[in-house]
Order: sequence, then structure tokens, then C-alpha cells
Amino acid sequence: MSLSLLLVFGYAASVQMATLVTSTARMTSIDYTKVTIKEKELYTPPLDEVACVLSNGLTTNFKFVEVSVADSPDLTEPPYYLKSPGLTGDAKLVEIGGPPYLVPQVKRDKIYDLAKLLEHLNRDPAFLAGAGAGPWPYLGVNCEGIVNLSVRNGTVDQGTRIVSVHPVGAPKGSSGYLQQQLPNDETRTALLGNYLLTEGKPGKVIKVVAKNRTGKSNFITSIRETLKTHYGDKVVGLGGAFVLRAGRGYFHVMPDFSRAPLCSDAAVDSWLHYFELDAPLTVVGTLVTGDLGLDLRVQHFHGFSGGGGGAGAGGHYHYDTTPEDVHYEGYFTVASSLIRVDPPVETHTFGRD
Repeated sequence: MSLSLLLVFGYAASVQMATLVTSTARMTSIDYTKVTIKEKELYTPPLDEVACVLSNGLTTNFKFVEVSVADSPDLTEPPYYLKSPGLTGDAKLVEIGGPPYLVPQVKRDKIYDLAKLLEHLNRDPAFLAGAGAGPWPYLGVNCEGIVNLSVRNGTVDQGTRIVSVHPVGAPKGSSGYLQQQLPNDETRTALLGNYLLTEGKPGKVIKVVAKNRTGKSNFITSIRETLKTHYGDKVVGLGGAFVLRAGRGYFHVMPDFSRAPLCSDAAVDSWLHYFELDAPLTVVGTLVTGDLGLDLRVQHFHGFSGGGGGAGAGGHYHYDTTPEDVHYEGYFTVASSLIRVDPPVETHTFGRD
């Protein structure tokens, strides 16, 4: 092929890519006045009672357990790198969309602007942190989102990371991951998400330290199942952050959207890319002990490494791979209610691990 033809094809490809990026970047987000938003109360036991329940229950899964009611450290500092110093102040959980918007086939119009959601909910000051899909229109491909967003007097302070498979389209075994931090003017997410919403104030929280895993459940599942066993039909919701201080964790990163329908957990599992990541890792998300009739994802946590904006690792937390060495340190707040935003009308139960 002649050089001139190569230049023509190269120019055409660059124009096509530029058109794609421009068109996706301009995609509008969901109008919150036109979708279903429901709020239901959660059971809110006293912090000292929750600490006692966890202190007793987590010993079935970890050799060392220490749970207390404590003032949270300044979570803006290392190794947390969050955008508010604390987790308290009108604490609620928020679930947006859901796995049915991702699988069996993606609903590309499900784009949510989180800053606009906070404005719609009349929350300012606000701190929003948790796990969800990243804003694929910003990146041009599907990605994980580790939301870490503060709004004060209408000003956004964005600490959200997104993590994508790198290079795009690489098969399992040959792929890596790429972590990036979103700029302040990009506050969108897509498809699904589970977030803690507070005023970000310092205050009393539940501190959980667990080391040397002896059971089969991961850190978050162990907390959720302990609370479920104790409180039964009373649905309790927690949100917050934990640090994997020692050991390694098993995380997945979503590749770009599948062209073929993904119709089972096995199909989703074969599509995802998995990585073992080294401590330290900061992990944020939410858990609930029941569904409340709202088609909820009962636990969802994403994590990142790399410090205050630098390149690092990240993805969706599954479990640790070094049980004898693992060291978790978590800070959680009890939420008073759960806000359900744009739940899928047609739903299913797979793709929620």
C-alpha cells in the first residue's frame, strides 16, 4: 500500500475516533425529575451496640478482631485520601440503577451526573463515596468507578478514580489496568452504583480491625452476615471505607462492553478481568442486611492504591488472597435511610457479586 493511502486511512481512522470521543463526551445524563426515586428508612441501632455485635461475630472469621466506637481519623490524609475528613452528618445510602443496565446487554443511555443528583436531593455540603461503574463516555470505554466526591457551597472537589483494562481489548492473561483520577468538571457515572452520602463531618464511627482470616467469608461479607444474623428482618445499612494494610486482595476490572449477551454469573465471570493487588489499598462502599423490596445490591466495594492522585491499581473488591497475613482497618457509619434512584423495571439476580 502506498504511503499516501496509508495517510488517508490513518486520517480517516483519527477522524472516526475523534467523532466517537466527541459524541460520547456530549451524551446527556439522566433527568432526575423523570425517573423513579424512592427512600426507605433503615434500622439504626446505637453505635456501641453494633460494635458489640461485630466484636463477637467477626471472631468466627478472623483470628484477631477489635471493634470500637471511635473518632475517625482525618480521612483526607494518607492512607485514605478521601475528600472529606469524616463520615458523619445525615448519613444515607444511595443506590443508582443496577446490574440489569449492564447485563445481559448494556443500556448506554443510563448516565448519571452525581453532582446534579446531590443538587436534586438538596445536599450541600455533601460527601459521596462508594462503588459503581465509571463514566464510559468520558473514557470512551467501560470502566470501574471508585467514587470519592465532595461538594461544598456548590464547588466540586473530585477524588474519584476510574480503572480500565489496559490495553483496551487485551485478552485475559495479557491485560493490565489503568487508573486515572477524574477532573473536577467530570462528575458523571453510568449504569449502577452504591454510595454513602453524608456531610463528611468528623465524628464517632465504628472502627473495625481484623487480622488473620480463618473463615471463608471476605471482610465485608463477614460484617454483613454478622449483622444479618443478629438483627434479622430489621434492615441495617452501613457505609464507609477500609484500608487493606497488609496482604493482597483479589479485584476485578470490567473490560469494554461485551458484544455478546451475558446471561449468567458464569458468563459475567468469564468476561471480567481479575488481578491480585498488593496492600495498601483504600476501599469504599456500602452494605445492607436486606433488600427492602427495592431490588438492592446488598454489598458493593471498590478500591484503589497510588496515593493522592498518582497512578496505581484499583477495581472491584472480592476477597483477600493471603489470609494468614491480611490486615483490615475499617471505618463505618450507620445510615438512617436508603435512597433508590432509577431502579430497573425488568430485573434479574446475576452479576451482583
